[in-house]
Amino acid sequence: MCVDFTVAIPTYNGAKRLPELLERLQNQLYTENFSWEIIVVDNNSSDDTAKVVQSYQENWPYRYPLKYCFEAQQGAAYARKRAIKESQSELIGFLDDDNYPASNWVAAAYTFHQNHPQAGAYGSQIHPDWEVEPPTNVQRIAPFLAITERGNLPLLYLPHKKLLPPSAGLVVCRKAWLESLPQETVLTGRVTGNMLTSEDLEVLSYIQKSGWEVWYNPEMEIYHKIPQSRMQREYLLPFFRGIGFSRYVTRIVTLKAWMKPIAFLVYMINDIRKIVFHILKYRFKIKNELVAACEMQLFVSSLISPFYLYKHGYLKIYKSRNFSFLSNAVLGVMKTSEKEMTGILEKL
Repeated sequence: MCVDFTVAIPTYNGAKRLPELLERLQNQLYTENFSWEIIVVDNNSSDDTAKVVQSYQENWPYRYPLKYCFEAQQGAAYARKRAIKESQSELIGFLDDDNYPASNWVAAAYTFHQNHPQAGAYGSQIHPDWEVEPPTNVQRIAPFLAITERGNLPLLYLPHKKLLPPSAGLVVCRKAWLESLPQETVLTGRVTGNMLTSEDLEVLSYIQKSGWEVWYNPEMEIYHKIPQSRMQREYLLPFFRGIGFSRYVTRIVTLKAWMKPIAFLVYMINDIRKIVFHILKYRFKIKNELVAACEMQLFVSSLISPFYLYKHGYLKIYKSRNFSFLSNAVLGVMKTSEKEMTGILEKL
């Protein structure tokens, strides 16, 4: 049986976080005029995630079903792909297990597409729920922490501005997903031994490239719980390193093959410029000030990104599609320079 809207919850070891989210979804308002469902995608958890969902299913009195499925291949990209497959709806709204929606989130998400049928995807207004007081200058890195407060009016993301919403609170049109995405993407999400992230931006870049609109819908409000552990240097620096290492993929997704060698050089020059200006502006603060250190990590990792991806084999996917994404000369530079670039990162 088809439904009008699906809430998909990809989760990894979310047993302690899921109850609050499921209780928020039990109290959604204004959903009487359409049908919807909830699907929890257990992404190879090793905790009691399955038992938590089962306990809710046993006492679930609501007309919208609560479903559970297991995805053994770890990585957020695989969990979202499984959610698309399992969904009975043309609209799939993704909530992470630490995203707590306002009481009208489902209704606002469903209604937005009725008014914007060309929207292939649209994101939420995301407010932070800090466990501890963040640094005063945290706003400089807020978008990377899935904090999206871009005003109270709908906003169309224009391709040339290179700005897209995060996957937290994102609604995707099934047709846009199936028409736009290749069978295999490069970025799969952070897992043990793989620090690359930004898999959501790769997906959205493909959707936007195919001619679908991508929007920001401020009426879909969620609260992103950010624990103390995620504001520690030990978490944030590797996190920003992963974002930076992933950047070459999201930068070239929408480019034609002949443009990619040029873009490689332009981005490299711009990344070096950012590094130099950041050093001149913050100098000794880079090592001691958390936000400045995160920004430097991002800039340097972005510079290294194509070298890292080439060395570790991530760009083979492009070769398999017969994409001539870089000239032989550029590949030669990559082979000889990745070690030197990594040395710069380690010194910083």
